[in-house]
Amino acid sequence: MALKINTLGSSGVKVTELGFGGAPIGSVGPRVTEEQVTEILNAAWDIGIRYFDTAPLYGHGLSERRVGRFLSQRPRDEFALSSKVGRLLVPEDEGERFDKMLDQEPFSIRYDYSYDGARRSLEASFERLGLDRVDILLCHDIDIWTHGEDKQPEILKTAREGILRALSDLKREGVIRAFGLGVNEWQVCNQILDEFDVDCFLLAGRFTLLEQAPLDVFLPRCVERNVSIIIGGPFNSGLLANAERRRATYDYKPVDDARWDKAQSIRRICENHDVDMRAAALRYPLMHPAVAAVIPGMWHVDEVHTNLELLQQSLPDALWSDLSDAGLVRLDGIDLPGT
Repeated sequence: MALKINTLGSSGVKVTELGFGGAPIGSVGPRVTEEQVTEILNAAWDIGIRYFDTAPLYGHGLSERRVGRFLSQRPRDEFALSSKVGRLLVPEDEGERFDKMLDQEPFSIRYDYSYDGARRSLEASFERLGLDRVDILLCHDIDIWTHGEDKQPEILKTAREGILRALSDLKREGVIRAFGLGVNEWQVCNQILDEFDVDCFLLAGRFTLLEQAPLDVFLPRCVERNVSIIIGGPFNSGLLANAERRRATYDYKPVDDARWDKAQSIRRICENHDVDMRAAALRYPLMHPAVAAVIPGMWHVDEVHTNLELLQQSLPDALWSDLSDAGLVRLDGIDLPGT
């Protein structure tokens, strides 16, 4: 069964409903060889994935180089590619290393949300990718989650006056086809929705089988404005994919009792319907009309095939009814297959 194709807002950019998140193949660095990376990306292409996401942050440029090396061998009009701006790669002694990355690249990160910084970042991404364009360019991490309550208001002000205006101009000039934010909080997306003619938001972990706060205001507004959502982290960084607590994380940290207990309640109802909870986690966000794609991280070839199999499983409507009746999953605004 072919992957469904969706269009991001009114941009004309088409993405497969299952995308490839490029963070893992950068962040693990030399733990995954170049040969293994090629195998993973080949597997993704072979199952029909035609949307690939990356960023300078991922492996301090390693993900962009790996993704670009692979995609440069594919017909350019057959895939959509997104990258991000907001962090410049600089020599190691001129910035800070991102400690969650295990790469050995000789670079550090420096935040730059200025107008000129966006253009410099994009030009550097072109060099690393070995490609002459990206389809979607996202302003990366201008949320409280990244910068803290004290610093984020000034970051947001700078981004409004600088990087977001640059992205708007880059689209008008035809350099990119779509733009938006790539963040971990829906609230900042909701603010930007009022101020810029964005096409999409890449929202990590905030609209999932575990949490649905964006259903109150944000997602209905996106539908009204014809703005698309790409869901990163559909497994909430592992909580919805692991049955063993010692392996489960939430926002890349050990999971707390309340979220662990909620996830296990969801798991039990899924098991009552002979459904793998991971299949429900991949399918749930895609049932909202604002959501165009989910991009789980894929570390191994078998994960690529497993994610496709999970996504294409037929899930009973009764599963969603039971989850809703138990107060675990909200269905307001959700398009169930049988309705």
